[in-house]
Amino acid sequence: MNMYTFTDCRSLCRSLHGFALTLLLAAMPGWCLGDEPPPLSPSGSFFTPGQFVHRDGATLYRAICQGCHMPDARGAQGAGMYPALAGNAKLASAAYPVLTVLNGRHGMPALGVYLSDAQVAEVVNFVRTHFDNHYADAVTPDDVAKLRPPAGARR
Repeated sequence: MNMYTFTDCRSLCRSLHGFALTLLLAAMPGWCLGDEPPPLSPSGSFFTPGQFVHRDGATLYRAICQGCHMPDARGAQGAGMYPALAGNAKLASAAYPVLTVLNGRHGMPALGVYLSDAQVAEVVNFVRTHFDNHYADAVTPDDVAKLRPPAGARR
């Protein structure tokens, strides 16, 4: 019968752990993303307002929102609470998601400084018409501009 020391087992575990991690990382794009990832924003996107290259609501959702709200918009709980956007009655008021995207809410950061009025309208309209949401009254960039706080205003 072979006897293994703690050092032998620890070495084996490290080897297996490294191998498993390599397999996981190699397989991740296929099962994690599902679709092609959105294009990367140019460097400086988070420092200069309006620099996101994404223009349509679906791509903006995948690039910005799904990391917390999940690809199916069902939300998540764990290290934080990420509310479901799917079938969400609060989205009936178009102003609610616009103000949330612009100014943040609870643990969600304010994204208004990073998105143009047109981008905010696109992502809000996408969420309000997908994921079991059927709100047909579209938000326009002019609607967003009216709700956007003046530059330098405290939130």
